[in-house]
Amino acid sequence: MKITRFFCRYPLLILVSFFCLGCSRCPEDSVYEGLPFEMSPVRLPDIPQRSVSLVDFGGVGDGATLNTEAFAKAIETLSDKGGGRLVVPGGVWLTGPICLQSNIELHLEEQAVVTFSSDPDLYPVISTNFEGLDTRRCISPINAEGAHDIAITGKGVFDGNGQDWRELKRYKVPEKFWEAKIKTGTVHDNVWYPDEGYYKARLTCPNFNVPDPSLDEQEIKRFLRPVMVSLRNCEDVLLEGCTFQNSPAWNIHPLWCRNVTIDGITVRNPAFSTNGDGIDIDACENVILRRSSFDVGDDAICIKSGKDADGRRHARKCRNLIIDDCTVYHGHGGFVVGSEMSGGVENILVSRCRFMGTDVGLRFKSTRGRGGVVSNIWIDDIVMTDIPGDAVIFNLYYAGKSALEASEGSSEAEIKADETTPEFRDISIRNVTVSGAGRAVFLNGLPEMPLRNISFEDCRFTAGKGVESHYGENISFNNVSVNGKAI
Repeated sequence: MKITRFFCRYPLLILVSFFCLGCSRCPEDSVYEGLPFEMSPVRLPDIPQRSVSLVDFGGVGDGATLNTEAFAKAIETLSDKGGGRLVVPGGVWLTGPICLQSNIELHLEEQAVVTFSSDPDLYPVISTNFEGLDTRRCISPINAEGAHDIAITGKGVFDGNGQDWRELKRYKVPEKFWEAKIKTGTVHDNVWYPDEGYYKARLTCPNFNVPDPSLDEQEIKRFLRPVMVSLRNCEDVLLEGCTFQNSPAWNIHPLWCRNVTIDGITVRNPAFSTNGDGIDIDACENVILRRSSFDVGDDAICIKSGKDADGRRHARKCRNLIIDDCTVYHGHGGFVVGSEMSGGVENILVSRCRFMGTDVGLRFKSTRGRGGVVSNIWIDDIVMTDIPGDAVIFNLYYAGKSALEASEGSSEAEIKADETTPEFRDISIRNVTVSGAGRAVFLNGLPEMPLRNISFEDCRFTAGKGVESHYGENISFNNVSVNGKAI
């Protein structure tokens, strides 16, 4: 991996200069010049010029009228004519799920708020994939499957009413908040659940968020809470300008998609939201994410590619991603790879990002049983402040906990590497400045599969602890310091 030569020949300013040129929907070809990996140009959606308003189909933006039928009629009408733009004007638009179709743009004007009803009867249970596993969940508030040329744009807000779906741990919220919350739902062992069915599913849950299949789906429907935006097997996708907030589970989940552009969006979930990820780019190819901000309850910008046997069977890599000029506030991790990475992750450039108060900055995680290879990742020009955990962490003993809650000490007895052994290699981290972290760098590979070819260059850390490394080969530090002392 010719990292040094690449950065000498092609300064990052040249690589990302297109972000400041032209309109956001017409990216300059220069973004692809000099990339350290081959990447086909990301196609933007082709949306016909016709436009309709939601009010033309009986929509009422009073916050009380249910607009599910109005959205469905408008989208169906546009689809029958070959597509176009559905405009949602200012107002508060209560609705059930919105199902996008090909050649449709959903456009929220300024002051438009689409709030999704939390009535579970509006959300049928479907076969899908969540946390890398094939499973059954409620259909997502915004969803599309197998669609092409779709867009969600504007200056409005999508709100998922996630507080009615998610469990809540008492220690995560103030006492007065807790006292108000427990007037609804049910409480067991200082955890609030939306109903007893959710609690029943949690007790019998064999694999995190996948319940016992013998349970009645209708009884445990709240437990089968959806991601807010689910785009599966879609091509030529644009998300631009909108705010996505308060999701039942993950906020935005493109899965098995190609040619995805995400530009200037805001993503926020309460800090206490369970599974409150910002965006999970899952087994996708050709993605640009730029100029966006995240303030969430779990990992913020997360790269995935399936989990364990299901992920290896699908064998869909997440590759060819450009992530630039993003800001992360609260979150378990700023830029994250894993822990579901069984299909493999490769060819990612991350540049000019800021992590402010994020639990961990750069977070790479997996564990035995995953399999998959993570390689060819270039990270440049990152600024972090007030990171309570590790500024940079590679942890292949990940146990499904947040970065601050995770404890090390798994068995280090060497076992034979096979298809279930995860591999992380060929990763460059340079020009990172950290002002305050619990620890600068933690590297924790596997004895049967050490971390390989991880390079740090021109990095400055101010941290309570320095660098700790286990099971790594060809780990290099060039012009790197912790608290002013060279490594």
